[in-house]
Amino acid sequence: MEGTSNPIGVRAASASYHAERSFAVSAKGQDLVFHPGGPERREALISLIDSAEERLRLCFYIFAKDASGQAVRDALVAAARRGVDVQLIVDGFGADAGPRFFAPLVEAGGRFFEFSPRWGQRYLIRNHQKIAIADGREAMLGGFNIEDDYFASAADDGWNDLGVTVRGPVVADLSRWFGELKKWVASPSGNWLAIRRMVREWQPGSGAVSVVIGGPTRMLSTWARHVARDMVEADRLDMVMAYFSPPYWLMRRIGHVARRGEVRLVLAGKSDNGATIGAARSLYNYLLKRRARIWEFTACKLHEKLIVVGDVTYVGSANFDMRSLYLNLEIMLRIEDPALAERMREHIAFHRSGSEEITPSLHKRRANVFSRVRWWLAWFLVTVVDYTVTRRLDLGE
Repeated sequence: MEGTSNPIGVRAASASYHAERSFAVSAKGQDLVFHPGGPERREALISLIDSAEERLRLCFYIFAKDASGQAVRDALVAAARRGVDVQLIVDGFGADAGPRFFAPLVEAGGRFFEFSPRWGQRYLIRNHQKIAIADGREAMLGGFNIEDDYFASAADDGWNDLGVTVRGPVVADLSRWFGELKKWVASPSGNWLAIRRMVREWQPGSGAVSVVIGGPTRMLSTWARHVARDMVEADRLDMVMAYFSPPYWLMRRIGHVARRGEVRLVLAGKSDNGATIGAARSLYNYLLKRRARIWEFTACKLHEKLIVVGDVTYVGSANFDMRSLYLNLEIMLRIEDPALAERMREHIAFHRSGSEEITPSLHKRRANVFSRVRWWLAWFLVTVVDYTVTRRLDLGE
């Protein structure tokens, strides 16, 4: 069976895996706390909401009507009732929760917005961002959504993900971006030319800490442009990534890094979308030939998005695929700090206890004709069909 060349070893590694405990790092004037564990992420999010005294700003792609969704909504309602200005944006495609679910929040004085809630030519673009900001002083972002699976442990087959709370000057930039986004969703005349202009004209600054944005532009957005630039001279790339299917020119960048130094990738061995695993596997041969090392995370479903290239760390909502690089609205925190980069490489390495290394010999055994055809079809679906159709519909190309 595909992907089970050592099933006993994989099951043993999966059974022994437990997410890291939350850990704190200070970097470039920012105080960061990382939450790899699902229950700790939920506790941190609720705590941030409960701490707000003046205003809350939240944006999520998925917001479910399950126990976690109700807990977060009820915390927002309580905040609104104590006089906090609460504003929430959810994606009209990704979120099950809608106006009826959030009626108690609106009744308490909060404001609820849906991003692109109506069917139309622009519906295929997703607002994939995950942001929570309290009083403009503390923020939380990452890859997680509001749903039970994103706050469950690996033992309960939850999503392995990462959330980070941050205090420091960069919170002002996160608030500034949320303000632009809210202005668009609140406007009855908001159109896609305006949101494309927002993404194109976003100024992340040139310092060591910045908020970089992805979105539907004809050229590379700030997120894609920065990560590509950082790879040019890097000799080390570490990544844990849920969905991995970059374009060929970025694969070449990764190959150049591998030839100069080291590339270590932790990719999904379990997912809610089997096509994304197949698409990534179709690229393994190219990477392995260039001495990159690859692990497939099998302890549970993988949803984390973390990149460390040289001394630069990227953490946030973006996958390393065509949608996140070119189409969806994404938000990533970019921090250039050697000590933080080293700590995050340790965090990425921690995933190996729940992973299987894909050696050249293992990949060769897996890559029979049937598997190669399946992987190529998956790559074509994920990288070519979905991207091309969506780009033509939404960008008019």
